[in-house]
This record gives sequence, structure tokens and C-alpha cells, in this order.
Amino acid sequence: MTKRIGGVAVLAASALALAGCSTLSAVGDMNPFKKEEPKEVAGDGRRISIIAFDQKVESAESLKGLDFYLPVATATANWPQPGGDPAQKVDHVEAAPAFEIAWRKSFGKGSNRHFHVTAPPILVDGRLYAMDAESDLAAVDAQTGSVIWRKTIHTRTKRDKRGFGGGVAWSGGKLYVSSGFRFVAQVDPASGEVGWRRETASPIHGAPIVTSGRVFVISTDNELLTFDTATGSPGWTYQALVEPARILASSSPAAAGDTVIGAFASGEVVALRAANGNDLWNTTLAKASRTSALSEIRDVAGRPVVYEGDIYAASHSGVFAATDLRSGQSRWSLPVASISSPWPAGDVVYIVSQAGEVICASRSKGEVYWIRDLNEGQGVKRGNFFGMGRMEDKGGRTLWAGPVLASDRLILASSDGRAVALNAKTGEIIKTIDIGAPVLIAPIAAGGMVYLVTDDAQLVAIR
Repeated sequence: MTKRIGGVAVLAASALALAGCSTLSAVGDMNPFKKEEPKEVAGDGRRISIIAFDQKVESAESLKGLDFYLPVATATANWPQPGGDPAQKVDHVEAAPAFEIAWRKSFGKGSNRHFHVTAPPILVDGRLYAMDAESDLAAVDAQTGSVIWRKTIHTRTKRDKRGFGGGVAWSGGKLYVSSGFRFVAQVDPASGEVGWRRETASPIHGAPIVTSGRVFVISTDNELLTFDTATGSPGWTYQALVEPARILASSSPAAAGDTVIGAFASGEVVALRAANGNDLWNTTLAKASRTSALSEIRDVAGRPVVYEGDIYAASHSGVFAATDLRSGQSRWSLPVASISSPWPAGDVVYIVSQAGEVICASRSKGEVYWIRDLNEGQGVKRGNFFGMGRMEDKGGRTLWAGPVLASDRLILASSDGRAVALNAKTGEIIKTIDIGAPVLIAPIAAGGMVYLVTDDAQLVAIR
């Protein structure tokens, strides 16, 4: 059964012409004028900008100097899914108090011109599972970094000589893998042997989530796919608006109870029944700009996060919003362009913008407590800044991945090989360490450590 919303997704020609400024992908058979019989038609006004053109984010005068509540840091043994759990929320982890490198080890092939390291690692029962640039899967000892096994679980064909992206999730004693080589698979975590494997029509650049007996993934043609965890049998699907140009990235879905939330390259955030795919509501995080054609690229590349009855998500086009999980009504929005996942905790939510600004905002109203510009003094961003997570630095600003809230600090890592720890209450930089290689994937925190995956396929453990 396929749920569809028909419509014409039009990107400005000037946005396509900016491929030299942002790496885009013309994806597959995506003719927006292709005749199709939609079951439901997008209503007028779904793409009306909800942010004024001249708005910018500033700290609220009324909040200056005020304290806010953060939950106490809690020891977390495992990080089994790409955002920690199906809801993509972890709250506050007790990890890496010294904030120094414990070890670094290579687990596969790094990024190059054709292949890219994009998958977030997971940690279960003392083992890290990570995917390298060519989608090979590795199991690594979380204490030492020693590679336990490494498997190639894809086959290259004339159609798919090159593939990258995807990810891994753990549930019920099994690993579930998605791949840019157009498949989803169940894998034995002890050996790396494949249990079942199902081909997909399009590459999958985002990691799966697993809940309610189903595997959920989003393909590069903006389709949410489901598979039975036991057999791999395909279930319902949901087709979002198709975009003819997009960032080479795909978000992971999020889930809360019987609701699954998909975020798409069209800027759509959609809530669906996990059991049957019936759509509950649909909103769009889109902002049109008279000065930036790149705002027409609407991707929600970071994972949406469910926290205390709200969904937090941000788009490339410049909308960061809190949305009520039950009704789909917007609680508030801020003009923040981001390709990262937000981190809600206690009274606040943190996010890092594409410009490198870490923002701490009130969860209730979206008012800003503080802003820390990690790229202060670097000048104007230019060159290719995000093509499936890669940074080609041509004098532009540094990209930052994260944040993760660990032991009262926000941890972020950068495309120029640094990791920083910020005071979670004030945004002040506490410590910076040299990672030695670009990092474009958000850290994870579990087992008392913070773990990073570098662009050259190294795992770095911070204690």
C-alpha cells in the first residue's frame, strides 16, 4: 500500500545554477510533470513562507542572565539506533568528563571523490558498529578500537558500481542496515552474516530506525519504506513530494508510540501511523528568500527529534521549528538554516546552524538564551560546503556536527578536525581538542565515552 501526496515541486533555476556553491544531486526519474493519479493533493498554501525575509536570530533581552533547567546526566550503556533511540532523543548523557582522546582506530575506507563516510555509528553491548565510505560494515571493540569483524554486504552491479551512505540500527539482537547500493538487510551482530536482504528502487543515504516490528528508511527519491524485521517483507510506503535537486543526504525517521515521523528533501515533516502508514498531518519547513536561491533547497537533512510531546526539526532553507506531535500545529519557529539534528533537554533545545552558530532556545516559546559563533572571524562561507556531508574548504566557514549533551557540556566536532566542549548553560568554550581529521557526523555518547567517526574512516574515542 502506497500513500502519496501529489504536487509539483519546483526549484528555482538559480538554485540549480548554484551547484558550484552547494553540491546538489539531480535524482533519478523525477520529472515533476509526469502524469500520475494522486490519492491526495497538497492544499494551497503548504509552501507559504512562515519566516519573514529580514528576520534573524538574536538572544532575547528578557532571558539574559536567567538560569534554566537541565536534567541530571545519566549513565547510558548503549546507543542502539542512529539518534540513540527511535525517538532520536537521549536527553543528557554522563560521558567523557576528561574530554581527551582515549584511542583512534581505522575501521575501513575513507571518503574520496566518489565515496563518502556518512553513517553515524551505534554502540551495543560493548561493540561499536560503523559503516565506511564504500558501505562496508565493521564491528569494533568499544574499549580498545580493535576491529572484531569487517564485512562487505553489498554487490556491485553495472547499475550500482558506486554507492555510499546508509547506516545501521540494532533491535532485538539483530542489526538492520540500509545502503546507497539500494538495499536493506538484517545482519547478525556476532558475525556480520546477512539474514535477509531486500533490494530497493533507489539508494538509501540515511540510517534506518527500527520499532514496532518494522524497519523504517527514507530513500533518495523521498519515499519512506517499511520492512518486516523478521522476514524483510516490504510493508506500506509513503511518497513525499519529489525534488529534482537536493543535498546528497537523507534523514532517518523518528518514532513515538504508534507514530512515525518522516522528514524529507522537500522540507516536509509528516506524521504517519506506524501500523499502516495512514497520514496524520503534514507540515513544511520551507522559507523562500529573495537573496539566497539556496533557500529553495528545502532538505531536512538532520533527524527530527521527538521530546515531551513535540517534534523538533530544521531545514536547509532556514526554518527551525517545534511542532505538536498530536496535532501537527506549529508551536514556534526560528530562522535557522541547519543540516544537523536538534538536541532538546529539559527547558531548552540546542541546534548548530550551517554558519557555525550554536543556539540555545527555550523549548516552550523558542526564545533564545544564548548564541555561540564557533566560526567567529572566519569570514564568509563559499565553495562546496555540503555534498553528502563533505567539506571542500576554499576559505569558507567550518562545518560543525552535533551537538551532544554530555556531562553538562555540549560536544561538537568540525570539518577542520576539532572537537569542542561548551558550557551547556552559557555557551562558553571549555576545551578544544585536535581530532586530526575532518568530522562531519554528529558524535554519539554511551558507555562513559564520546565517539566520533572521521571522514577518513577512523573511530575516535574521547574519555
